Amino acid sequence: MDQTATDRLKTALIALAIGGLVLGLVLQFSGFPDLARLAWTVGVVPVLLALLGEIIVSLQRGEVGLDIVAALSMAAALVAGETLAAAVVAVMYSGGTFLESFAEGRARREMHDLLSRVPRTATRHRNGGLEELPLEAVRPGDRLLIRQGDVVPVDGTVASDTAFVDTSALTGEPLPVRLRRDEEAMSGSTNAGDAFDLLATRRAEESTYAGIVRLVESAQRSKAPMSRLADKWSLGFLAVTVAIASAAWALTGDPIRAVAVLVVATPCPLILAVPVALVAGLSRAAHFGVLVKGSSPLETMARIKTLVLDKTGTLTEGSAQVVSIDRHLELPEAEILRLAASLDQVSKHPVAQAIVATARDRDLVLTVPQQVVEVPGDGVEGMVGNTHVIVGGHRFVERRIDGDGSDHPALAAGSVLVAVAVDGRLAGHIVMSDPLRGDAEAVLDGLRREGVNRILLATGDREQVARELTAGLGLDGIRAGLTPDQKVLVVLSERKGGPVMMVGDGVNDAPALAAADVGVAMGARGAAASAEAADVVLLVDELGRLVAGMEIARRARRIAVESVVVGIGLSVLAMIAAAFGYITPVQGAVFQEVIDVAVILNALRALRLNPRDIQARPHAAEAE
Repeated sequence: MDQTATDRLKTALIALAIGGLVLGLVLQFSGFPDLARLAWTVGVVPVLLALLGEIIVSLQRGEVGLDIVAALSMAAALVAGETLAAAVVAVMYSGGTFLESFAEGRARREMHDLLSRVPRTATRHRNGGLEELPLEAVRPGDRLLIRQGDVVPVDGTVASDTAFVDTSALTGEPLPVRLRRDEEAMSGSTNAGDAFDLLATRRAEESTYAGIVRLVESAQRSKAPMSRLADKWSLGFLAVTVAIASAAWALTGDPIRAVAVLVVATPCPLILAVPVALVAGLSRAAHFGVLVKGSSPLETMARIKTLVLDKTGTLTEGSAQVVSIDRHLELPEAEILRLAASLDQVSKHPVAQAIVATARDRDLVLTVPQQVVEVPGDGVEGMVGNTHVIVGGHRFVERRIDGDGSDHPALAAGSVLVAVAVDGRLAGHIVMSDPLRGDAEAVLDGLRREGVNRILLATGDREQVARELTAGLGLDGIRAGLTPDQKVLVVLSERKGGPVMMVGDGVNDAPALAAADVGVAMGARGAAASAEAADVVLLVDELGRLVAGMEIARRARRIAVESVVVGIGLSVLAMIAAAFGYITPVQGAVFQEVIDVAVILNALRALRLNPRDIQARPHAAEAE
């Protein structure tokens, strides 16, 4: 049965139960008690039959669910002639399942927003005009027009001078983000400014948004381990309920006391509160850019004891960046960078593109170079205006200006040196490296506060580079020079200390992500393979979002446990009171459903969870 049919059935059942209860009360007060009992029975029977059907399906799967107690209470009340009590139980039980649907629908609202916003068509430039085409027909290299208010249909790069996009549905960023030419635009974001052109880099089914939708659908189909744990508790809870009811009947000879015990034991808190709390936690985590594939990973995140981190793109920024400029002439640093970036515009080398990006970030005006000659992997030379410029490795540049090769700064491990010559003279060196994330130390401290006892670095890079880069972070261990299968062994070996989380972003991290109890992928720039293998995807390129996700997971699980403990505790106390005759079946039914509503409302508190760590909060990107 699909979700729509299930929702309709739940609506019909609660309507019948309420209708029977109300009609019976009217008939009772009108002096027709026999018709009143008939109306209450008619309202109860459909709910009881539907419940018995669910129990049979559960037993066929080998599951002993808590629904058995609810069925026993209704059936016993009908047999004992306590039709009003049975009607109250039927109304409250069907109302509880209806409330579950409502609560989960509210909790998943942000995820449903993602699904409802999937674009179906795109507008493509073609032969000097525009054409509308199905989304699946878009191919890499197509130039698309993104109008104001349009959802970006596929991943691509901005082909206009600038673009403002709203990523709030994906990342929780409250303000639009400015993207410059050639910067990546993520599918699923919304154009918040003027129309711009987008150069498609992926097909629709391969784009970020399509992957997010698949993850959302996976999350919606999941069932949390705690829900299954509650089902396991059902056998013990059922035994306690039957024992108290049997003892009350045997010691007093009054079957009504046994009925009251069964009625007050209806276990809605266990059936409903746990999934409501965890699904609400999923929604809150998604709001902060942490997409969890299901309730199971969310529940496991709350128990993580060991964290294994990749280096490149996870603990570091993941791309070469200019960290300093060493001058040898009187030229200002900005001019050295401008000349180098102007020439590097023609190169596809990652280091060259990083220099260009840095120059544009600093608002330097670049010139189109002329007479360019590039030696792939070594360097490039040409004319920038009237200036002859050479950019490349130190030896490459020195050979072309007759230098002695000794005049260059000392390099830290993992750094890259780019020499720049101007009109036959060495103008300076641009020092580049993949720096540690600025918030790395604060993030690791935050993770330790969330219960992580052991943090390891697992990298394929050299050990010297790894140790120099992470000095002062207080890591519990460094494993360097690892192949993908060796990373898997690191994850598996750490399981002896408790659940293990692995965080990575590359294709080589995918096996370890799949092997970990919880795999976390840096999804903003990471490889598709790592996102597919992971249980959690960070939609924002900020490691701090992981702290937010773990805090939400821990607090949502605590709320779920509170709901279970309080619900069971109050139910047992009420059963004891009913056994001693202090609670009648009707009073027991009403009292139990008050407990149900209370614990479900408590579970809904997870919808309002906000991470305390400011590093992990949604933040406003600068909108220039």
